[in-house]
Amino acid sequence: MRKVLSRGVAALAATLVVSLVLPVAPASAHGQLATSTPLTGTVVRQPLTQLALYFTEKPAANAHFAITGPNGSRVDNGWSYGEPKRLDKPVTEYFMVNGVFEPRLYHTGFPAMVTVAHWPAKGRYTASYLSVASDGEAVRGDVTFDYQGPGTAAPAGWTAPTAGPDPALVAQAESEGSADPVASGSPVGPTDAPPSQPVGATEEQGGGGFPAWLLPALIVVVVSAIVLVAARRRPPSRGAATAGRRPDRAAGRSGAATRKGTNPTRKTGNRSGGPARRGRR
Repeated sequence: MRKVLSRGVAALAATLVVSLVLPVAPASAHGQLATSTPLTGTVVRQPLTQLALYFTEKPAANAHFAITGPNGSRVDNGWSYGEPKRLDKPVTEYFMVNGVFEPRLYHTGFPAMVTVAHWPAKGRYTASYLSVASDGEAVRGDVTFDYQGPGTAAPAGWTAPTAGPDPALVAQAESEGSADPVASGSPVGPTDAPPSQPVGATEEQGGGGFPAWLLPALIVVVVSAIVLVAARRRPPSRGAATAGRRPDRAAGRSGAATRKGTNPTRKTGNRSGGPARRGRR
């Protein structure tokens, strides 16, 4: 029973260590959403004309954006590039360079301005996006918020869009990672930044990168140490325990015999403890 419990504790500890260590692995995806207006989970009380989604690099020219209302119908009316702005909180992304992850801080957000045609009702709205980063990785997600402002009418002649993403964009997103991640520093569109440095990014100095093999090796070492400690603490087998108990029983018996030998002999006499009766004359 103790052996099974020991193995279970070891397995649980190993799982816990792996679950705690794995999240520290750097995310290699680039061009991700940095912030938005409105933020996800917030409440909007005024009828905005546009939603702003800020990415760490310019979205692809054929990126797809859609805004869905409470009844499931779309209320978006196209999108366009906006004016880049400095991010309140820099975003860190990692690039694989010669087998080592190199961190780069992004201080600039590149917005996609999605036009809202109208606000038909109060409720939950979702802005979804799909793009491809400069390294070929897919950039997809959504921003969900509640609208509690007044309803507005749709523009004259406007109809809810039904078109999905560009098939070429979908194919490129499905085959994400086909581009060489080492050369993923080139930004989308012409810029004055060098090819190895994406626009809006500044590379951290001071040896912040670490080899990609370091994390798996660390996990193996920690799990092996836990298993070895659990194995050393295993209880003795039944045979050893039985052999250890036999001398105790023998010692108990010899002790009892010794106690019998030391008991004093009772004097003979009547049962009442008085003097013995004298014989008849």
